[in-house]
Amino acid sequence: MNASMTGGPETVGETVTRVVRQVLCTEGRIHVEELQRGLGLRRFFRVELERGTPSRLVARVEAPEDLARRPSGAAPEPRLEPVRALLEAHGVPVPARYGGDEAAGVDLLEDLGSATLATAAAGASGEERQGLYAEACDIVVRYQTVRDPGGKVRVACFDRRLDATLFAYKADFFATWSLSAALGRKATVGERAVVEEAFSEIAAIAAAAPERLAHRDFQSSNILVRANRPAGRRLCVIDLQGAFLAPPEYDLVCLLRDSYVELADPEVAFQLERIRPALPEAPDPESFARRFDLLTLTRKGKDHALFLYAAKTRGLNEYLQFLPPTVRALRSAALRRAGESPRLSRLADLVLQLPESP
Repeated sequence: MNASMTGGPETVGETVTRVVRQVLCTEGRIHVEELQRGLGLRRFFRVELERGTPSRLVARVEAPEDLARRPSGAAPEPRLEPVRALLEAHGVPVPARYGGDEAAGVDLLEDLGSATLATAAAGASGEERQGLYAEACDIVVRYQTVRDPGGKVRVACFDRRLDATLFAYKADFFATWSLSAALGRKATVGERAVVEEAFSEIAAIAAAAPERLAHRDFQSSNILVRANRPAGRRLCVIDLQGAFLAPPEYDLVCLLRDSYVELADPEVAFQLERIRPALPEAPDPESFARRFDLLTLTRKGKDHALFLYAAKTRGLNEYLQFLPPTVRALRSAALRRAGESPRLSRLADLVLQLPESP
């Protein structure tokens, strides 16, 4: 950080102000207000300019990552560019970028407002909600049509994938945090092995699936709803840098088995039936449904553990309210797939012990 006007190191707000002045060459007053943080450590600030265009924007400020949430040996998340620009070029609705300062870790982005898919869905009629989720599913199709551009500038998302290492990390996270909550004690080596073996089986099934570009965290809190836009052009996706290659069902699991908006099974079935034929080289219905359930087990298992971890280590107890829908999604998927193998059956036995309340 540079020195501030008081002679000490810059605050984050001062850094944002400095970058805005440098990039947009504005002379007027700049008002900077920090936005509420989520589970991540990255920070966001809404910026209002007395003069200049745009008059409002959002500053995205990088932060040191939580190493406990990255598998050992895995590369850190890449920067926002050039994946944002690649997605924009392929018609994925993402925020415009006005510039930034790489050394300061600041990107200046379009202000899309604060209405998320979660808040919009909460106040929508059944028909309106169905339309919003159909539009979100269509964005998944756009993601999956994006291909590696090659060339001299490497886009890191094509070197990242949902692999055995990530599944093993999810298994360890779930066994450490969620099983202890279910059992009221630390899980035994044998109980941990049940989770590890089941997640390993799911990893092998995922490895045999087609690879498609995925957002990686395509849930309602990362989808903003723009005001006064027509249907089909309302939604915009944020938190883009984590994109990776995964089976075609992965982002649909994040969206339709979202802990923040619990969709009824008929709603989920409607969206899946509608979108499956639209996916590139559409998966057959049986494989599609099977992978959707199995990826639900690993994704929601990780989310369940994350809510407990955030409450215990960071005091974010407000996320505990999302445990009940997460448990219900886990139970539903576990029961549907328990008969497919002994490993999945043993995992289902443990999942059914998860309490809906912490």
